[in-house]
Amino acid sequence: MSRVAVRPYLVAKDAEGVFRVTVRTTRFNSQGYPLVSSEMLSEGFETATRARTYLRAQYRAEATDIATK
Repeated sequence: MSRVAVRPYLVAKDAEGVFRVTVRTTRFNSQGYPLVSSEMLSEGFETATRARTYLRAQYRAEATDIATK
């Protein structure tokens, strides 16, 4: 198991073809292992580019903070 924090934002396509954004928070336990909690936003986006633009505007996300799947 990696002890590196995951990227805080995930952009993924769901079964209907809509791009969804998941905001992830990483904490580390007393032994140094990551504990990740995530929350999927209710908004859907037509393209991954629009989802990334939304993250940059609303959350001030850097390009290196956004993962895609």
